[in-house]
Amino acid sequence: MQINPAGAPGRQTVEIYRPGGFTVAGVEYHGSVVVFPDATVPWSAVSVDGLTLDSFDPVLSLPVEARPDVVLVGCGARMQFLDPSLKKALRAEGLVLDMMDTSAACRTYNILLSEERRVAAFLIAL
Repeated sequence: MQINPAGAPGRQTVEIYRPGGFTVAGVEYHGSVVVFPDATVPWSAVSVDGLTLDSFDPVLSLPVEARPDVVLVGCGARMQFLDPSLKKALRAEGLVLDMMDTSAACRTYNILLSEERRVAAFLIAL
C-alpha cells in the first residue's frame, strides 16, 4: 500500500508497505525494519510472539538522552499485545511502546516525523 508521507525532506519516511517489505526514503527493504528519522535498519522480527528484550536493542543501545520519545511497534496485519514480562522489562529500561498494526504504525510514524517528534518505528513486515 502506497502512503503519502506528510513531507519531511531528507528524513526516513515510510512510502510503501507491502507483503514482505517496505520502501523507506526511496529504498526497498525486504522483511521487517526499524525506522528512525535519520536511518532505517533491518530487523529480524517476524511476529510479536518472537520478540525479546534483545529485539529492541536498536533503541535500548542508545544513550537514554538520545532515545526516541515515541516508540511504535507495527505488529503485522493486526495489533497484538506484548508478553507481560517483556512489557515489564521494557518499562524497567524506560521504554514504553505503542502497539498497533503495521499499516497504522507506518502512517503514525510519518505524521509524528512531520511534527519533528523524536520517534522510532519497529515494523514487522506483513
